Amino acid sequence: MLFKKRCFYALKIVKFVGLFHSLILKIIVIMGNKLKIGIIKETKIPVDHRVVLPPKQAKELLDKYASSIEIVVQRSDIRSFKDEEYEALGFSLVDSVDDCDWLIGVKEVQIDKLISNKNYVFFSHTAKKQPYNRPLLQAIMQKQITLVDHEYLTDKNGIRLVAFGYWAGLVGAYNGLIAYGKKTGTYSLKPAYQCHDKDEVFAELKKITIKEPIKILLTGGGRVASGAMDTLDHLGIKKVSPEDYLAYDFDYPVYAQIDPWHYTRRKDGEPFDLQHFFEHPDMYESTFEPYPKVTDMWVACHFWDPKSPVFLTKEDYKRDDFRIGLIADVSCDIAEPIPSTLRASTIDDPLYGYDKFTEKEVDAFAPNAVTVMAVDNLPGELPRNASEAFGEAFVQKVFPSIIDGDHDGVIERATIVKEGKLPPLFSYLEDFAAGKE
Repeated sequence: MLFKKRCFYALKIVKFVGLFHSLILKIIVIMGNKLKIGIIKETKIPVDHRVVLPPKQAKELLDKYASSIEIVVQRSDIRSFKDEEYEALGFSLVDSVDDCDWLIGVKEVQIDKLISNKNYVFFSHTAKKQPYNRPLLQAIMQKQITLVDHEYLTDKNGIRLVAFGYWAGLVGAYNGLIAYGKKTGTYSLKPAYQCHDKDEVFAELKKITIKEPIKILLTGGGRVASGAMDTLDHLGIKKVSPEDYLAYDFDYPVYAQIDPWHYTRRKDGEPFDLQHFFEHPDMYESTFEPYPKVTDMWVACHFWDPKSPVFLTKEDYKRDDFRIGLIADVSCDIAEPIPSTLRASTIDDPLYGYDKFTEKEVDAFAPNAVTVMAVDNLPGELPRNASEAFGEAFVQKVFPSIIDGDHDGVIERATIVKEGKLPPLFSYLEDFAAGKE
């Protein structure tokens, strides 16, 4: 009996302490100690016009957490949403974000613009050991910054919560069609970045017709592939099954969309299992070999793990039956798994050529060249559409974990660096960060 009473009073005390802690937090907020969020100016070159929180989504966020947060906007002359659009909704424009608690952007922050001891959220492109961003990772660690990467914001099942993938796929396929028109000299399209929004892009597609019986292959699924298929569907290109794509010729344009179980298989002969493929990509081998023989244009929208089998080797391009003349590489992984992706291209200059025999970069439409489109910031061509969709997801699915407590581990799973140190999930980056590999 005495034990039960002690437990009862202990629970009362715990409950009181919890209420007291909650009360203290409310008092701190009332006294003006709000969490200060800074929407930062993008500093990466070439410039990116997107923003994580457009004016409408920023206002929605502020209205929801008015007692807990403050949002300021760093002035920018490159953002697709003008400073005045934020100002019209009551946001303060600032030159410096030094006093903010969280700094939220889209692309990598220039090293000399990083502020020590801050919490940053942006696409860092460091977790796959990208050598060109090693100095960025090192600087983040040296400055004792906490880095949360958009790419790794996932739910408990590993499903990404925020992404620009749909827009990358939509614009990537559109750029591929632009390249095809130039390569064949049969039509021309306005670049996506010169269009106001998605509606104008689709209006452009209504102006053309592809009469040649080309075959277009699309690798991958999810958001990226759905964006690419939207583009192809709006042009009226018929989708066919992978089986028919390989087996038949058509007298009109067609495309097929293939997933990992179409272009890989288990080495041990066991049935394909997607979750197993994600967890053990090294246990699979490529079955992509038939597709280059029947494909004219390839729109690559897949996610690729460095441990996965490659799609092509440099020798494959030299085969007499290699038919692919144009690759719109939306995924844009350099050198592997597609050897002709020698480098990322830019929005202003999206095309280059890969000579199949010399393995060197040449003019986009040179003899023996596979034309390559490898822009690595495709959603930036439709920045307003892409930003609004991304912002809605960020407000609904991510920000509650920042302000209400990271109960489901959303922020933890995406934290590549915690106050200058690599957490357990990203400890594999230690040698990379140290310059040892």
